Amino acid sequence: MLHTVNKSPLDRNTLESCIQHALKGSAVLLIEDGVYGAMQGTQKSPMVESAMKAVSFYVIGPDLKARGIDASRVIDGIDIIDYSGFVDLVAKYDKTQSWL
Repeated sequence: MLHTVNKSPLDRNTLESCIQHALKGSAVLLIEDGVYGAMQGTQKSPMVESAMKAVSFYVIGPDLKARGIDASRVIDGIDIIDYSGFVDLVAKYDKTQSWL
């Protein structure tokens, strides 16, 4: 399953709930303000890094750029993709769950 998170983990617990429900082999795509969950050095970084052992993480590059976040600040192992990559992920996974 592909999980999409569009809310900042610094404001809401959406990403935490998503991670708790994501099964091994799933993917999490951070979009819009959800991209803050991909940043190194935040209070949520350890949670994401731990989840990466079982779940793949992706972040939308243009959403990072729109928020002034440089790619060098993204947690190692999170793939930065574009909108075409988003479409590829939706096609790859048979189900998509949006966490609002």
